[in-house]
Amino acid sequence: MKRLGQGVLLFALGAVSGCGYHLAGHSDALPKTIHVIAVPTLENKTSNFKIEQRLTAATIHEFLTKTPYKIVSDPNAGDAVLTGKVLSLQVVPLLFQSQSTSSGSTSAAQATAMIVTVKCEVTLTERETDKVLYHTDNFIFRNEYELATSALTGNNTQPNRGDVESFFQESDPALDRLARDFATRLVAAVTENY
Repeated sequence: MKRLGQGVLLFALGAVSGCGYHLAGHSDALPKTIHVIAVPTLENKTSNFKIEQRLTAATIHEFLTKTPYKIVSDPNAGDAVLTGKVLSLQVVPLLFQSQSTSSGSTSAAQATAMIVTVKCEVTLTERETDKVLYHTDNFIFRNEYELATSALTGNNTQPNRGDVESFFQESDPALDRLARDFATRLVAAVTENY
């Protein structure tokens, strides 16, 4: 019985060790000849002002802090070039909090959280051979963010698309968090090729 227990334990340990899980950012699917990656500013195909600059800066920062690659902005100076287009940025209210009036009755709701979805086209190309190392027309980043009540203006407690979008257009911390989260996913996708 003791040997059976040991056998089951060894089998379980073998199964767990071979399950294929790994930490993001620790696997490198890129060729060993890639040491410098050029990351020019992403193209912005949305109406959101300067979103491409924040996403590009966060992507560069993520590469520098989580990978061994040197990053440059000049496409002619890299072993590989990461290009991309921000195709859409969608903001949808997710959670609401009801507001009470001075008479005690419940009035309209105020948005307290939202889902932000960014869609991009991304390509990583080896410069010397023009070989595409990674490409997707449909890189989707989606995350939930809480709204500060100051994001809604005036006496209007009705959440509307303009209020929610203005939160991201006006709020540096919210944009920075969105950009960091986006960059983490993008760099992992590019370097691990999944």
